[in-house]
Amino acid sequence: MSVITCIEDLRVLAKRRVPRMFYDYADSGSWTESTYRANEADFAALKLRQRVAVDIDRRSVRGRMLGQDVAMPVALAPTGLTGMQHADGEILAARAAARFGVPFTLSTMSICSIEDVAAHSPAPFWFQLYVMRDRGFIADLIARAKAANCSALMLTLDLQILGQRHKDLKNGLSAPPKPTLANLLNIALKPRWALGMLGTRRRQFGNIVGHVKGVDDMGSLSEWTAQQFDPSLSWRDVEWIKQQWGGKLILKGVMDAEDARAAAASGADALIVSNHGGRQLDGAPSSIAALPAIVDAVGRDIEVWLDGGIRSGQDVFKAVALGARGTLIGRAFLYGLGAMGEAGVTRALEIIQRELDLTMAFCGYTDLNQVDRSVLIGR
Repeated sequence: MSVITCIEDLRVLAKRRVPRMFYDYADSGSWTESTYRANEADFAALKLRQRVAVDIDRRSVRGRMLGQDVAMPVALAPTGLTGMQHADGEILAARAAARFGVPFTLSTMSICSIEDVAAHSPAPFWFQLYVMRDRGFIADLIARAKAANCSALMLTLDLQILGQRHKDLKNGLSAPPKPTLANLLNIALKPRWALGMLGTRRRQFGNIVGHVKGVDDMGSLSEWTAQQFDPSLSWRDVEWIKQQWGGKLILKGVMDAEDARAAAASGADALIVSNHGGRQLDGAPSSIAALPAIVDAVGRDIEVWLDGGIRSGQDVFKAVALGARGTLIGRAFLYGLGAMGEAGVTRALEIIQRELDLTMAFCGYTDLNQVDRSVLIGR
């Protein structure tokens, strides 16, 4: 295997090793994918001021997210079907994140259950909640997250309905994959993945199957989502969830200053500027383009984080420069997981930390917490 030097190397390797439907699930957006592409392109358009002859001997990229000390202001985002990128994927990612010193977020739509991850992770993790029509099931999920000692609840607000993702529809996305001829032929070309899956019992949505009355098999994510996700979600539900949870609350999916003010007024502890990785409203602005206005509107009232498009430590640096007090990575760690399992997640974090440190140094800073918009040309 060639030397892994950047997240793109991990992506290329993951594409070789992960079955097409699951690689495409991670590496795609909705409709024309214009917002998905803009998430990355708009980072590249931001240019940095390079400084010289500045003492940069002692540097630190450490930060704090929700009062928690972190190795860098980066958390692993909640991603559905993580355990289909690699066998036991959520457990491996949680373990890698804990050992590296950054937070891990478990998705409601995970393959490994809350209880499974809690039993194998060396540190508390965050749990991401989708709101279903069945409020009894939501209350049960929250209770399970409490019992698992999750240190924060992340409520996703931008998936009341599912955006149309053409590749998922064409691939017939399901977990586990349906035994069609095309799927079987593709899996046969991915022997590492197949052997891993043969060695685990975790192949369905662990938080759902067996926990929802009448749901014993849930192959189709889109079909179940259409039936169960609640399009009536409102700020009243946010208040109810906050009361049910009683702990640190993060609101994910904010792209508008007006919504950001409502999020701050709700009493949540952090909000995440996110367009769901370009997987919901195609034609929405990139996350990094939406960030400054939201920071200006509520940055003193609530922690503002950014999710979407981060493929390098330099992207993290630019987000921090524009006011983000934390960032989240999804695809970047999924590529590592699909490519090399737990070691790949660790490698992705190492790459981002190294790039973050180098970028900070070239810009003449030694403390990431001192970085502001002045480091960006034209800002």
